[in-house]
Amino acid sequence: MTELTLSIYDPNTLLPHRAGIAGLALALSALSPEDAPLAWEVTEDEVRLSWAGSDRDAIIWLAHSTYQIKDGYLHVPALKLDQQGRYTFTQGVTSTLLQHGQQRKLDSSTQSLKFLLEPGQPEVALDFRPILNCYYTRDLKDGFTSKGKFKTEITLKGHHLPGLVECFINGPYQETPTGFVALLFLPLACSYYKLPGPGLRSALVIPEVTHLQEWVRRRQKLSGQTYQQFRANGAGESGLRFLVQERAIADSTTFRNHYCEVYQLGGQAWDTSQTYLKQAVHRVRVTDEVLTLYESARGLFPTVVRTTDKDENWVASSKVLPWIADNLIAGKRWYEEFYEFQKANQLYERQGLVKMTANLSDDEKVFFEAVQGAFSAFLYEQFKQAQKQGRPLDYGQVTDKAIYRLQRPSTKQQFSAALVEFLSRFRSKAARGQGLQIASWIHRDENWRQARDLALLAIATYKGKDKSEADGSDPASEPDLVDESESYELDPFA
Repeated sequence: MTELTLSIYDPNTLLPHRAGIAGLALALSALSPEDAPLAWEVTEDEVRLSWAGSDRDAIIWLAHSTYQIKDGYLHVPALKLDQQGRYTFTQGVTSTLLQHGQQRKLDSSTQSLKFLLEPGQPEVALDFRPILNCYYTRDLKDGFTSKGKFKTEITLKGHHLPGLVECFINGPYQETPTGFVALLFLPLACSYYKLPGPGLRSALVIPEVTHLQEWVRRRQKLSGQTYQQFRANGAGESGLRFLVQERAIADSTTFRNHYCEVYQLGGQAWDTSQTYLKQAVHRVRVTDEVLTLYESARGLFPTVVRTTDKDENWVASSKVLPWIADNLIAGKRWYEEFYEFQKANQLYERQGLVKMTANLSDDEKVFFEAVQGAFSAFLYEQFKQAQKQGRPLDYGQVTDKAIYRLQRPSTKQQFSAALVEFLSRFRSKAARGQGLQIASWIHRDENWRQARDLALLAIATYKGKDKSEADGSDPASEPDLVDESESYELDPFA
């Protein structure tokens, strides 16, 4: 008689093991004990398994009852997936946990699939290679002896868990039977996301599970990801999107997932034989206020389908949203590092940034409006000068001049001097009587770098008055800074 107890509070378990135990509990919820060669019990923190026969026979039955191949997809009855859900789950698992060619076999031919991202948008056409078999549907012989007993130490490769790299001095990673069984069911607990380039990239989100029965109940409410949900703009954003989904299905905050880890996977120069190797790990724990701010940003920077001159559809991914998401999961203000962002991205979704400024704090709004007022005065001066010289105003050049004034300083003293000179020379109505408040905010907690980011954002998102509303202090209507249709990244894999 073999008895196996898998506890999420075992001190030897890591986050992937605890998520795998939750996946096992979910798999067991869809199986009938009457037809099983083993017995089980699921409590709030443990899964207890027992059987009288061979270890290998019991675990293979459990794995093969959970994972099947159906119509070219990796089929898991416990997940109750629709067509898009089966596609995104299969693509997610084969680009993360089963990304190595030794762990799955794909058909050489492709199938054509079409999905809608949003009603009213064009369909996205995809080529899909059906899966023929995979590690979970095979004999799992690496975990057992020739007599069908568990090996005392089971060798695991990086194929089982992204980022698990062998140490050539101490040998490969060795797992216990309980850890081996837990990781077999990790795919059921994870969420998967496709990331934009460069190259092929994906994200694996591993949740923190604190109560097995409650987690299974919540997970049963989901029917899988749509293709739109499967696409994320960045690894950090994947974690925020997962936590937003958790908040939506949770009845209370008591057992809700407040934490997750995101494995960003992509190419590495040191190994060209595998496409999805670990590039970064993001640990995401944020407040409800941050999730609400992220949801607002996600609505302002959506993923959209665009059509080329040849009537070919491609998916446009935002550049701004992953930058904002990375700030939020790092506990920073959403606009931080705009200094670096705007240098690297000459094109960005300006209208969305304009609307995001509604989320500034009171001190930030005072500073933001003061800088925009000064820029308006600077713009008017440049406009008058252009009139005298009989030439049109080059708005892009004027904006670059203003940005350079505040971008150049590299210390707090230099930035403060440049800001004072800018606000003093180009008088802003919004800055009147606010000098002490602005100075106090800049010098508090070394805020000057954030102030520099916010000043550059104020100039980049400046919106002038319409000509019909101009009162002499504002020369012209809002100019078109960028073509926003070009500010998205083309996904060559859609």
